[in-house]
Amino acid sequence: MNIDSISDIETQDTEDTRPILVVPYVWIGDFVRGHTVVRVLRKRWPNRPVDLLTSRLCAPLVDYMPGVRAAVVFDLPRSRLALARQRALAAEFRKRNYATALVLPRTWKAAIAPALAGIPERVGFFGEARFGLINAMRWGEKQQPRFIDKNAILALPDGTPRPPEWPVPQLRVPTDEVGRWRQANGLGAGPAIALGPGSVGVSKRWTYYPQAARLFAEHGFDVWVVGGAGEKALAQEIAAVGGPRVRDLTGTDLRNGVLAMAAASVAVTNDSGLMHIAAAIGTPTMGIFGPTDPYLWAPLNGLAATVRQTKSKLPCQPCQRTVCTMNDHRCMRDIAPEDVVGIAERVLAQISAR
Repeated sequence: MNIDSISDIETQDTEDTRPILVVPYVWIGDFVRGHTVVRVLRKRWPNRPVDLLTSRLCAPLVDYMPGVRAAVVFDLPRSRLALARQRALAAEFRKRNYATALVLPRTWKAAIAPALAGIPERVGFFGEARFGLINAMRWGEKQQPRFIDKNAILALPDGTPRPPEWPVPQLRVPTDEVGRWRQANGLGAGPAIALGPGSVGVSKRWTYYPQAARLFAEHGFDVWVVGGAGEKALAQEIAAVGGPRVRDLTGTDLRNGVLAMAAASVAVTNDSGLMHIAAAIGTPTMGIFGPTDPYLWAPLNGLAATVRQTKSKLPCQPCQRTVCTMNDHRCMRDIAPEDVVGIAERVLAQISAR
């Protein structure tokens, strides 16, 4: 099959109603990007229901993903096989009578429960020598340049060339739900800037969120600091520097983060899960990149602005490291808060002019 664009994918047997399971990565940003896989599957088989395996953390995202029938919410330990838990998950899969499972993670562990459940077709890359666990083995993973390519190509027939574009992830958040959330949190109806200062890996965290929050507040904006419980201390620091217009909206429920990003006028984030959430919602999103490459890790949805340091060319950039080991984190420290605030205000002006 030769595909020039995703619209050229042939719709297959419309009478086929056998359900499909997608086993995705469960880091937040990766989980959001997994919606592209759902969209490709739905294009191929419009009448085959698609379910997503999800952790409890990511489960709220499924409520906003069009084309997903249901979430299978099940937490597996990260550090061990936990065979008893794998058997329990396999029993849940059997109840749902899946005919196909796409196992996106390349690990042995991710393929155990689908195999124990006896799902007839189990698609995945070779990974950790998963013979027997994966029975529709794919090869050539290293020839796929980006993470999204490695995942979405599994939703196409084996041997299909990679299309030039994939369908973008979508999160559809009802307007009335956003309004109720703002009211419940005592937030006004005016324009607000959502800041996402967290990320997996400290090297991806921009240094100057407190100063940027203060500048936004001085320019008349409400500022919301969004993130998980791990960002609570950082959010309090940002609020202390930024002043009374800055609200700490961090917490343990990811739904809160989704609604904050849906309500915001502009989102300013690191390379993180919240960046992918905001972009998939359609909120104008500014992604601040230092050690990671936007080509590889930026959302398919596109960004209102990709912010990188431009004062000098750093030989170590992008390093893809979680902790900076050279040049004293200049890839992030040399991005000034005044520059970020200025870009955000230009983005807002462009939105207002439409």
